[in-house]
Amino acid sequence: MDPLPKDGESAAAGEPSRGAAPSSGVVVQVREKKGPLRAAIPYMPFPVAVICLFLNTFVPGLGTFVSAFTVLCGARTDLPDRHMCCVFWLNIAAALIQILTAIVMVGWIMSIFWGMDMVILASKYS
Repeated sequence: MDPLPKDGESAAAGEPSRGAAPSSGVVVQVREKKGPLRAAIPYMPFPVAVICLFLNTFVPGLGTFVSAFTVLCGARTDLPDRHMCCVFWLNIAAALIQILTAIVMVGWIMSIFWGMDMVILASKYS
């Protein structure tokens, strides 16, 4: 038989309070899954990435086109299992998509975001 609580004690004194954080936690790791075009963005030196962003801002796809050649110069990408020429052509394809869809503004916006991703990757790489 359970003992009755004494004066000043509550029945839930032995239970953990609902508002308290648990003492043991679970570590959760979140990873962004990138498609092949997005994973083909090269890790460039920061000044080169800024130039590519500038080019992509004013001429959609031009900075992406220039970044494709950095892959041939040895820039690393998130596609280590693919051959350098395949990654080069993926970047050329991304540049063509940006150029062809710039007419309806989609390519221009995509081009600017692509350039921003280049700068973000370059800042992580430095």
